[in-house]
This record gives sequence, C-alpha cells and structure tokens, in this order.
Amino acid sequence: MKFDLSVAPGNVFTEYGAGYVRLGVVEYRENLIVTSDTITTGWASGGFDALTAGDFATIAALEPEVVILGTGKTLRFPHPRLTRALADARIGFEVMDTPAACRTFNILAAEGRKVAAAILIT
Repeated sequence: MKFDLSVAPGNVFTEYGAGYVRLGVVEYRENLIVTSDTITTGWASGGFDALTAGDFATIAALEPEVVILGTGKTLRFPHPRLTRALADARIGFEVMDTPAACRTFNILAAEGRKVAAAILIT
C-alpha cells in the first residue's frame, strides 16, 4: 500500500500556542476567520464574552459547509441565538478548543471541504 502526504491547498495552521496561531510562517495574535483561501483579521475583537450575531453573520457570508469555532484553551459554547445565521444558512457548526479547531480545520481543508475556522485568541 502506498501512502501519500496530503497537504491542503491554501491556508494551513502550522502552529498554535498560548495567545497565538501560525498560518504558514505568519503568526497571528488576534481573533480571526480562516478559510482555505482567506484570512480575516479583526473578527470578534471583544473575545468570547462580546460575541454577537453579527460576528456569525460575517462567517455565514463566506458560505462555508461547516464552521469550527475555536474558543481558546477551554471549551465554551455561544448562545444559540448568536449562531442563528449559520443555522438559517444550513451551515454546520462545531465548537472546540483552539488546538482541536486548528487540527480539524487542516484535516477538512485537506479533504477539499469548504470549511471556515473562527479562532478566538483573546
């Protein structure tokens, strides 16, 4: 059996740690949305406790199949009223700690899925 290394085209998380994530060789220390071909910085600048329905509408506008919310080092779930735009658009939604969100994004992106990772650093 032959194995081939599968690498996602576009953006890939290459490292994460306390207070940062790295995409390729660029380090980010702010909340962001990542798709295979876009990086949106400045998303949800107030952090988890200040999330709004508008923050999730911004993600829905990207039209992913699934959204992975990385909530930092601890798992926290936003109120369902905030994620209504995703449900209305029939976009899948999963919540994970940030390390798991980064790893899952890489796997789904490598499979060619239309995935968005919303990463909370602060």
